[in-house]
Amino acid sequence: MGRTRDAGCVAAGVVIGAGACYCVYKLTWGRDESEQIWEDNEETSDRAETEKKAQAKPGSVASARVEADTVAKAEVGLGVKSDPDLKAEAHLGAQSGGGLEAKARALFSTLKEQASAKMGRGGRLGVGSGTRTLSSSLPCPGGRGGGCHPARARTGGKASGKSKGKPKSKSTRPPPTAWPARRVKFNFPYKIDDILGATDLQKVLNILERSNDPFIQEVALVTLGNNAAYTFNQNAIRELGGVPIIAKMIKTKDPIIREKAYNALNNLSVIAENQGKIKTYISQVCDDTMICRLDSAVQMAGLRLLTNMTVTNHYQHLLSYSFPDFFALLFLGNHFTKIQIMKLIINFTENPAMTRELLGSKVPSELISLFNKERDREILLNILTIFENINDNIKSEGFASSRKEFSRSSLFFLFKESGVCVKKIKALANHNDLVVKVKVLKVLTKL
Repeated sequence: MGRTRDAGCVAAGVVIGAGACYCVYKLTWGRDESEQIWEDNEETSDRAETEKKAQAKPGSVASARVEADTVAKAEVGLGVKSDPDLKAEAHLGAQSGGGLEAKARALFSTLKEQASAKMGRGGRLGVGSGTRTLSSSLPCPGGRGGGCHPARARTGGKASGKSKGKPKSKSTRPPPTAWPARRVKFNFPYKIDDILGATDLQKVLNILERSNDPFIQEVALVTLGNNAAYTFNQNAIRELGGVPIIAKMIKTKDPIIREKAYNALNNLSVIAENQGKIKTYISQVCDDTMICRLDSAVQMAGLRLLTNMTVTNHYQHLLSYSFPDFFALLFLGNHFTKIQIMKLIINFTENPAMTRELLGSKVPSELISLFNKERDREILLNILTIFENINDNIKSEGFASSRKEFSRSSLFFLFKESGVCVKKIKALANHNDLVVKVKVLKVLTKL
C-alpha cells in the first residue's frame, strides 16, 4: 500500500513538473515560433534533397534515411535527459525532502537547472545586457510573422520571442504638431432670446461685423433676428446701420449663415422703412433662392423674405424677371415649397399692373396637375385663388382680346385658351371638403 502511494506521488510530481517545465519553457527559454517554422522548413528541404539524391542513386536510400534520423535525434536530444533520469532525480530529491510538496519542488529545481544549462549552450539565442536578443548572425523573422523588431535588435533593446501575427503597418497619421490648434470656444455676451436695448444691439452688430467665425456669426444673426421680431428693435437696428451689416452675410457660402441672415431680414421687412433699405438686396436674394438646393432651409427662408417684400406693390417689379422660375419651382418643390411659392405668386396676382408679365411667363404644362382633387386642401385653395385673380385681371385689363400676344407655353394659354384648366376646376365641384367646394363654386360663377 505504501509503494502504491509513493508511485502515485511520483506520478503526480511528474505531472506537476511537466507543467512547471512548460512554464519555464515559455517564460525563460521557449523557442520562437517562427524559428520552429524555419527549422521545420529546413528539415523538410533537407529530406526533400535527400530523397532526390536517393532517386538519383537508388543504392543510397537506406544510408540517407539513417543520416536524417540521426540528425533529428541529435537535435531533439540536445541537453535534455530521458524520462528515467528525470524520475531518478525526482526520487532522490523526494527522499531528501519528504512528502508530495518536497517531490514537486525537487522536480521543479531539476527541470530549471536543465533549462538553464541548455540555455547557456544554445547557439540560436544571444544574451545581451541581461535580456534575450536575436543573434546578429540570424535574419529578423519579422517578415514571416515573427515578433522581432529590427531597430530594437540593433540598439540592444528587448526583442519579443512570441509571434505577433501580421506585422503592424506604419501609421500615416501626421505628428501631433501637424494638427491644427483647437479653437477656444467664444463666450457670446448674450443669450439668443435676450431682448436687448440699443447699446447691446450695437455690440452684437460690432461682433457680427468684425468676426469671421461662422459660429459667432450664426449666434449673432439669431440674436438679431429674435430682437427684430419686436417693433421698437426693428427701428433701432435700422438706425444703428444694422441692415447692411446683416445683408452682407447673404454673400457667404455657408448656407446656415445665409438662412439666419434671411430670417433676420425677414423680421426687419415687416415695416416699410426697413423695406426701403432691404430692396437693394432683393435681386440677390431672389437669384440665390432660385439656384440653391431644392426644398432646403435656406430656400424656404429666402422665399419667406421675398413674400414679405412683395406684400405691397412698391418692389414687385424688381422680381418680374423671375416669374418663369417661380412657376417651375411651384411644380418641382415639395409640399411646403409649393405653399410658400403660391403665397408669393398670389401677391403678384393681386397687383393688376403685374398681369401682363404674369400671363406672358413660360410655365410647365404639368402645372395643371395642381388642380387634382387628391391634392392637399391648402394647395387647392391657393391654386384656385391664383386662377381667380388672374381671371379677374384678364377681364379688368382687357387681355381677353390679346391672344396673339402670348405663346402656347404661357400662363395665359394654360389658364384661358386650352380649356383644360376649366375642366379640372369643374371636376372639383364635388370635392369632399366644404371649403374647397365653396371656393370652386365662387370661381365658376366668374367664368
